[in-house]
Amino acid sequence: MPEKRYLLTPGPTPVPPEVLSALAQPVVHHRGPDFKRAYAECLERLQTVTRTEHDVLLFSTSGTGAFESAVANLTSPRDRVVVVSAGYFGERWIEMTKAFGADVLELRYEWGETPEPDDLRTLLAAAGGASVVYLTHSETSTGVVADVESLAALAKDAGAIVVVDAVSSLGAVPLETDEWGIDVTVAGSQKALMTPPGLGFASASPAAFAAAEHATTPRFVFDWERTRAGQEKLDAPVTLAVPLVLALNVALGMILEEGLEATFDRHVRLGRACRAGVKAMGLELFSPDEDRASVVTAIRVPDGVDADELLLNLRDRHGIQLIGGQGALKGKIFRIGHIGWFDLFDITTALAGVELALLEAGADVERGVAVSAALEAHAAPVRA
Repeated sequence: MPEKRYLLTPGPTPVPPEVLSALAQPVVHHRGPDFKRAYAECLERLQTVTRTEHDVLLFSTSGTGAFESAVANLTSPRDRVVVVSAGYFGERWIEMTKAFGADVLELRYEWGETPEPDDLRTLLAAAGGASVVYLTHSETSTGVVADVESLAALAKDAGAIVVVDAVSSLGAVPLETDEWGIDVTVAGSQKALMTPPGLGFASASPAAFAAAEHATTPRFVFDWERTRAGQEKLDAPVTLAVPLVLALNVALGMILEEGLEATFDRHVRLGRACRAGVKAMGLELFSPDEDRASVVTAIRVPDGVDADELLLNLRDRHGIQLIGGQGALKGKIFRIGHIGWFDLFDITTALAGVELALLEAGADVERGVAVSAALEAHAAPVRA
């Protein structure tokens, strides 16, 4: 029979049949009434999921393109900005802001560490403030989910515009854009929002739009004001990826039908189940063992096991696609994603596959313990 495949990476993530069905519909014109109805609904749903009353600007691009919009519209050459980095995607903020000529102050941590608000307070005080502070909510490379509520509050107190990379956290863990004083929330379609890659978005507060008026960096496709003006008329200034917008609208509808709080609780339970199964196998977690870290579980590769061979064996023999470490963590960890369209049986499948692959690699693992531990952890209530 045809081999089954299980995608358990932290992005791209599996796409529900209802969303795939939207992609399979005949293409409609991007300025016609059929698309405009869905476009308007999608923009409204993005505001709801992002927890903002302000504009969410939608682009046909990856999450990195939405990143770039938040730099091009807010940072002029020689502007002083602060980047908090504790992993691969924090480093991306550093690379991008430097590419645009900013004077970048880096608050760097070892990969796997959790940023501390007091460190940001100290840096901002010593620097005399900054125009923009760039943060990463969920650092997919390590599994760490930062306390951006506290970090954002400190940055706002210092008079900075606050930008948060929420590419892998939006729709998976709580993120209150307006309530937490976040000016710009950047995200993409291919993670917890259960849609194929190709759409990026950035919410923008009035303060962010005001700052963008003074930025001198050239921009065109990613120009916020042009995009906002087009969205107000449901007439994007450049052609959007029509099928992806229709698909995203369906996916957002599914999330809102489940309910955001229920979605967050589901991710907490999946994270608990995954971590419990990993620990039952005697493996060492790299990501934190806490409910907030419910986006991806990062696991240290056992001594004597080749990470690349382990992952290839999982994919080729068992049909399970996990992912290894990035950058300095390559070959040292592997990661199980559990954001988006996942349930308990996806997690137990991943854990059972890891058990088999480790046994085949000669590791000392007791068969069956991971699934039992995962089931028990998943059954525990999220809220007392």
